[in-house]
This record gives sequence, C-alpha cells and structure tokens, in this order.
Amino acid sequence: MISAGIAALILFAGVAFFLIIGAPISISVGIASMLAMFSILDPQNALQASAQRMFTGMNSFALLAIPFFILAGVIMNNGGIAMRLVNCAKVLSGRMPGSLAQTNILANMMFGSISGSAVAAAAAVGSTMAPMQEKEGYDRTFSAAVNIASAPTGMLIPPSNTLIVFSLVSGGTSIAALFMAGYVPGILWGIACMIMAFFIAKRKGYKSNERVPFKLALKVFIDAIPSLFLIIIVIGGIIMGVFTATEGSAIAVVYALLLSFIYKTIKVKDLPKILMDSTRTTAIVIFLIGVSTIMSWVMSFTGIPKLIADLLLGFTDNMIIILIIMNIVLLIVGTFMDPTPAILIFTPIFFPIVTQFGMDPVHFGIMVVFNLSIGTITPPVGPVLFIGARVAKLKIEQVIRPLIPFFAVTVVVLLLVTYIPQLSLWLPQLLGLIK
Repeated sequence: MISAGIAALILFAGVAFFLIIGAPISISVGIASMLAMFSILDPQNALQASAQRMFTGMNSFALLAIPFFILAGVIMNNGGIAMRLVNCAKVLSGRMPGSLAQTNILANMMFGSISGSAVAAAAAVGSTMAPMQEKEGYDRTFSAAVNIASAPTGMLIPPSNTLIVFSLVSGGTSIAALFMAGYVPGILWGIACMIMAFFIAKRKGYKSNERVPFKLALKVFIDAIPSLFLIIIVIGGIIMGVFTATEGSAIAVVYALLLSFIYKTIKVKDLPKILMDSTRTTAIVIFLIGVSTIMSWVMSFTGIPKLIADLLLGFTDNMIIILIIMNIVLLIVGTFMDPTPAILIFTPIFFPIVTQFGMDPVHFGIMVVFNLSIGTITPPVGPVLFIGARVAKLKIEQVIRPLIPFFAVTVVVLLLVTYIPQLSLWLPQLLGLIK
C-alpha cells in the first residue's frame, strides 16, 4: 500500500512537474513513469520492464491503422479534396441564414469524417472558407469560432484514430462498433453548431446563398462523390467484415493517393514531403502510446486504479454523480492534454468503475472521446483552437468570446450522449456489432 502511494505520488507529481517546466507530454509521461518504476523495482528490472512494456504497447497490428489514417489525412489535405467537399456543403446548406457558416460546419463534418483529423479539417476547410466569409461581410471572429467549434466532429465520425486508441487501451473493444457508435454523437455535435450559427447569423443579418441551379448542384455533387465514396469503401468494408480497420486504413491511403493523382493536385515530387509530414505525426503518436503503456503498467502493478475507484465509490455510489465527476475531470484534463495521452492515462482508471455499474464499453468510449474532443477547442493547449485562430489570422483571445456559445451547446450534447446510451449504441446494435 505504501509503495503504491509512493509510486502514485512520483507518477502524477512527476508528470505535472515536467509539464510545468515545458517538457513535451511524451517525455513527461516517460520520465515520470520510469521514476515511478524505480520506486517499486530494482534498477535493472525497472529498465528491463520499461523496455518490454514500451515495445509491447507499440507492437500491435490494430495500431498500424493510425499511421495509415494519418497518411491518408495528409494526402487528402494536400490533394484538393477539401474544396470539392466545401462546394458540396455549400449546396446542402441552401438558403439558410449564415449559409457560409453552415457550409463551414458541414464541410468540417465531411472532411473530418474522411481524414479523421480535427486539426486537418480546421486548417483545410478554414483556409478555404475564411476568405469567402470575409468577402460576404462575416465577422472574422464569428467565422473562426464556427470553424473551430465544428472541426472536432471528425474525431467522432469515423474513421477516428482516437477511437482506435481507446479500443486498444480498453482491452479490445470492437473498433467497428466504436466507429458506428460515433456517427450519431458526431452528427449531433455538428447540428448543435449549425443551430447556434443559425441564430447568431440571423441576429447579425448575414446573407444566405443564392439558389443554386439544379444542373450546377448536380455537377457539384458528382464532383464530390469520389471523395465521399472513400467513407463507403473504408467503413462499409470494416462493418461487412471484408477487411479489418488496419487493412481499411491502407486502402484509404491508396484510394486518396489515386484520387489526388486523378485530380492532378499531387505530383510524384510531392510524395517525400507528404510522407515526412505523416511520419512526424505518426512518430509522436506511437512514441506517446509506448511511454503511456509504461505508465499504465505502473498503475496496474501498484493498484492505483483500484485506489482511485475505491476513493470515488467511497464518496458516492450514484452512477449519475460519478459520470458527472468523470465528465468534469475529462473536460479539465482536455484543456491541457491531447486526447491520445489522456485516453491512455484515464481509461485504465475510469474503465473498471463504469464496468462495475454495467456501462457498455462502447458507450463509455464515445463519452471519453467526446469529452477530450471538446478539449481540442479550449485554451490553453487546444490544437484546433490554435490552428483555427492562425488560419483566421486572429489572436486566441479574440476567438474565445464568440466561441463560448458553441462550447455551451456542445456540452449540452455531451450530457445527452452521457445519459442517453442509445444515442451511441443504437447504430452498432442495429448492425449486430454489439448486443
């Protein structure tokens, strides 16, 4: 018990200390985990166990899906796909007040669902939409807030790297079930943003789009079909059991590359830079997973999750209150920690608690990812917030105030997803992926 307490103190205090002095999250987790390992094992065994845990954490076939989906996202970000999706979204948004803002939200949902990256969506769609909205007289801070608030929908609408990470950490929760479970919450997030944008645009008197002629609308849809067809190929293949999520991610790379070559937006000479960009991102994610596996082993070995579970259950046995506490913790954590390390650290702590109450792992996974996706748009560390502000050529503080109404409606959707399990479970159950 004493060694567990010492290890826990070293672990969490160490991570906090290194983060405060500005060390990267992966280095902070790695060093703190090693120091905690030394408190429970002799130096030789601690080093050996750390190396073994790190290798085991990264040596996973399912984990190969992450670098492939990252590469597919980078290819699509450079392959002219964003503009075709924006044009398609522009037709779909019709003549609603603030139609360009609605277009931005719809385009983020579509691009995010294809690339699986909120940051890529905020950059690609935001850079395309910002000049258009400014030309129509939209307030730049409002445009930036709309782009930032809607970009994380792609973290829930599959394919999603964060859901793959949760599947691994939770002991093999079905990736296909998680992917299907993300659709309704992700779409609800987008609809909530659209409703808020509608009222703000109506109050500010922003123009709607002119009616698009049928022939032009048909041409726009046809242009967008090849890009949207990627979702059908990848997700449909996974659900039907034609291939695994990892194999589907490789197919996504090939399809996106062929499409970009057909569009003539990517040349062979561009491939080294694309591969290097995706390799950098992949290396960061995979290394983070490796060092977080050491942390998870230390916590499991010392019984830290059980200690936290006993403490929480000693405070209350009311599931509603426990879920509120978890949501608050995850929302706070999300403000200073990226989703991947947060999932790796907090899933082993909270997962045993919710399973005691019979909460479905798929439902819990969606709740966790939804919480941490909100963290990507909140200061001080939110990557989507920074990218969105940079694309709009604004300071972070200029975007915070117009972002608050969108943040509020997103939290309302989070509560609905938390307390209405069928919002997450209905589609996987319908497809027979879970009982």
